Amino acid sequence: MTQSLFIRRYSNRFLSRWLVLAIDLLIVMFSFSLSSLLRMNFHYGEIDLYSFQFHFVFLFVIRLSVFLWFKSYTGIIRHTSIEDAVLILKAVFTGTAIAGLFSLSLRYYSGINTLLYVPLSILAIDFFICLFLMVSLRFFVKSFYESFINEFKPAVGVLIYGAGYSGMLTKNVIQNDRGVNYQVLGFIDDNAAKIDKTIEGIRVFSLSEAMEKFVDHYDGLQVIMAINNIGLQAKRKISDVFLDRGVVVKILPPVDKWVNGEFALNQIHNVKIEDLLGREEIQMNNKQISQEINSKSVLVTGAAGSIGSEIVRQLVAYFPAKIILIDQSESGLFDLEYELSSVIPVNTELVVKVADVTDKNRLSVIFKAHKPAFVFHAAAYKHVPLMEKNPYEAVKVNILGTQILADLSAEHGVEKFVMVSTDKAVNPTNVMGATKRFAEMYTQSLNDVAGIRTKFIATRFGNVLGSSGSVIPLFKKQIERGGPVTVTHPEITRYFMTIPEACELVLEAATMGEGGEVFVFDMGESVKIVNLAKKMITLSGLRVERDIEIKYTGLRPGEKLYEELLNTDENTLPTHHPKILIAKVNAPSYAFMETQMQEICQLLSAGDNNNLVSKIKEVIPEYISNNSVFEKLDLKSVSMKRSQSAK
Repeated sequence: MTQSLFIRRYSNRFLSRWLVLAIDLLIVMFSFSLSSLLRMNFHYGEIDLYSFQFHFVFLFVIRLSVFLWFKSYTGIIRHTSIEDAVLILKAVFTGTAIAGLFSLSLRYYSGINTLLYVPLSILAIDFFICLFLMVSLRFFVKSFYESFINEFKPAVGVLIYGAGYSGMLTKNVIQNDRGVNYQVLGFIDDNAAKIDKTIEGIRVFSLSEAMEKFVDHYDGLQVIMAINNIGLQAKRKISDVFLDRGVVVKILPPVDKWVNGEFALNQIHNVKIEDLLGREEIQMNNKQISQEINSKSVLVTGAAGSIGSEIVRQLVAYFPAKIILIDQSESGLFDLEYELSSVIPVNTELVVKVADVTDKNRLSVIFKAHKPAFVFHAAAYKHVPLMEKNPYEAVKVNILGTQILADLSAEHGVEKFVMVSTDKAVNPTNVMGATKRFAEMYTQSLNDVAGIRTKFIATRFGNVLGSSGSVIPLFKKQIERGGPVTVTHPEITRYFMTIPEACELVLEAATMGEGGEVFVFDMGESVKIVNLAKKMITLSGLRVERDIEIKYTGLRPGEKLYEELLNTDENTLPTHHPKILIAKVNAPSYAFMETQMQEICQLLSAGDNNNLVSKIKEVIPEYISNNSVFEKLDLKSVSMKRSQSAK
C-alpha cells in the first residue's frame, strides 16, 4: 500500500521546464570552459581571460536564444526519446553555426582582434561536448528514474509475439506504464531471419525456445500478441499453445481502433474466449438478401432474444419497409426499440408488439394489420433441463406456437416462413429438442399442401456464444465469484457459433430456400467444455485448480455428451454457400401431422406431462430420453413391443 502511494505521489510529478533550461545553461557554461581548456591543452596561463569573458557571454546569449526558439527544454526527461535527442542536436548545431558565422563575419569586417571572435576550433569542441552532455544527462535521468520507480512496482514478465513495428510499439507502451514494472523478456517471431537477433537490446526467440526458456520457469508470465491484422486461425493457434500451459495471452486492438495511429496500454486486452471460438468472416450474398428484403414487411418473433434481436439488427441494413417485433419480454423489447431508434432507416417503419406466440387471436390481428412478407420465427423455450421439468410449456410454445404462426403465414400469403431450429432436434434426448423437431416436421408438411404459396424453411445450428443461458456467461459469473466452475461431464462437447454468424446464415438460407428445406450450418469443430472452462480461467489471469476449481456435476436431465447436426437417417446436399448444407429429411404428410397436432392439443388441455411426452415419442421414434424421468416411457415402449412380438 505504501509503495502504491509512493508511486502515485511521485510518478505524476515532473521537473520544471525552467529548471531543465537552467541545467542546460549550466552545461553550456561548463562545456565552453572545458572546450577552451582542451584547446590550450589545459595550459590555463595561455587563456586570455579578458577575451574569454566576452566569448563566454557571446556564446551563452546565442545558446539561450536558440534553446528558447527550439523549446528543447520542454520535453519530459523521464520520457526522453530519439526525437528529443534529434531536437537537441538541431538546437546545439544551430547555436554553434550562428556563433561560427557571426564570428567569421566580425573577423572579416573588424579584423582579427575583435573581442567577439570565437575560434572555430573551440566552437567545434564545444559542439560535441555540449551535445553529448545534454543528451546523455537526459537518458541517464530517464534510466535512473525507471530503475528507481521499478523497485516499487510489481514485476510482470512479458513475451511479445511479433518482432515488427507493432511489437516495438507494444514494448515502448508497456515499459512506460507507471503502475506495473513490465519486464520484456524477449520477442517471439516466426521469421527465421529475426531469430537470435536483438531489438533495442532485447533478444528475438523462436516459439519453441521461448516455451522452453520461460514458460515453465517464470511465474505470472504474460504473452502479448503484437501482430497487425492477425487472422482468427493464427490467433487461435498461438493462444492455444500458451493457454494450455496456463499462460495469460493478451492482444493489441485492431489498427483501425488505434487513436491517432497509436494505442494506449489500456487498449491491450486479454484474448476473449469468443475470439478463440469464432471463425473467419462469412462471405454473404448481400445483393440477393437485399433483393429479397428491400421494401418488404418482415415479422420477427422472439425479437428481444439473443438470436431474434440480432436478426433484427441485420435486417435493418437491407431497408425493409416495415419490421414487426414480437416478444413477451416488455423490457427486452423496450431496450431493442431504444437501440434501433437511432439507426433505423427513415423509410423503415418499426412496429413493436408485446405478444404471446400461442395467442392466435392476437397474432391474427397483427398479421391482418401489417401483412408481413417474411416471418422469422425465433421465439422458443430452449433451456434443456428447465423444459425437461416443464414439458407442458415446451409443447405449448415450441409446437403449438409454431403451428399458429405457420398457419397464419399460410393464410395471409407470407412469402417465406423461416423457423430457427436447433441441433438438439437431431436424435433428440430431451423434451426441448423433441418439441423443436416436432415443429420442424409440421412446418415441412405444409409445403406439400395445395393452395399454400408460403415457402416453409427451417435452419439448424448449435450453441451460440453469449446467448442468455449459454455456458460462457455462466462460466464468467462462476469465475468472478471465485469458483468453482461447474462442468457436467469431463467428456462433454458442444458446437459453437457466434450470434452474428448464426444470424447471417439464417438470412442467407432464407434467400436461397425454395420451400421444404432444413438448412444445416457448418459449425466447425466441436469443443470440449472442460477445455473451454480451463481456457476461460487462464484468460482471467487465474490458474486452474490452484485459484479456481473445476467441479463435475453430472449430466443434467435430458442432456447428452455429443450434439449432432444430422439424424442417423439424414444426409446432406451442398448449396452455393460453403457453410450451409441442406439436410435430406423425411418430411411427413400434412394429413399425418394435422392429426398428430390435434391429439397434442387435446393432451395439452388435459395437462398430463407423461401423456404429452409419450405422444411426441410416438411421432418421433428416434426420441430416446437420456438422464431423464421420461426414460421410463422408453422402457415401457420397449416392453410393449416385446410383448406384441411374443404374441
